[in-house]
Amino acid sequence: MAEHGRLSQGDLLQLARWNTPAVYNGWEQITRSDTARDGFNFEETRDFMPQMGPMAGYAVTVVQEASNPGHKRKNPDAFAEYYAYVASRPGPKIVVVQDLDKPDFVGAFWGEVNANVHRSLGCAGTIIDGAVRDIDEMLNAGFKAIARRLCAGHAHSWPVRWGCEVTVFGRKVKPGQLIHADKHGFLVIPERDEARLLEAVRFMDANECHNMIAAARELPGESLKERLGRIRESSRAFGRAAREKFGRKGEW
Repeated sequence: MAEHGRLSQGDLLQLARWNTPAVYNGWEQITRSDTARDGFNFEETRDFMPQMGPMAGYAVTVVQEASNPGHKRKNPDAFAEYYAYVASRPGPKIVVVQDLDKPDFVGAFWGEVNANVHRSLGCAGTIIDGAVRDIDEMLNAGFKAIARRLCAGHAHSWPVRWGCEVTVFGRKVKPGQLIHADKHGFLVIPERDEARLLEAVRFMDANECHNMIAAARELPGESLKERLGRIRESSRAFGRAAREKFGRKGEW
């Protein structure tokens, strides 16, 4: 854990070794949140760099609108001010972008230049409920993009406001919230759950491997009845282990 009580960069690197479903499995054992309604995206996302694997970091937020040229005239320094905000926040960071043009997206906030700038400011990637372009160049920059779709142009893309609560893919996200994301979607972790998250994810992943997954492997000469009995017993062992560790029923 970092000195300020939140997860350290090393902790986040460990979290990024698991996919988002595995992180969810650990999180559900320790949280007081409604695991059927809270934390994850409600609308489908698209991971344009699945080969980069998962990303984990703290949210920096921005709202943009590519269809309205008035934003640039109103505040021509908005990008400089927004970059200063991003630079001021501790990392690693995930940039969460709400596009006011939804569902009629007309321009991409993200491309090669913006990805490289944000990478230099300690950002691992973005979740944008909107469009991206230059995905090969963004990949080369080491900047992951989870988005709605592709777009050829940037139109009048411009920051409207930042450091505020945003809504993306049906989920509200506040600045500074811990996020884990991959090709399955993303999970927003309440701060009160951060301290035990890594331990819970590690335990539940091992619990699955040692019980349910191991029992599902076919053994030479084993009958179907024997296999079903072994799976049933492993399910009970899985649940007992989770209850003993977390006091929960051990869903899987």
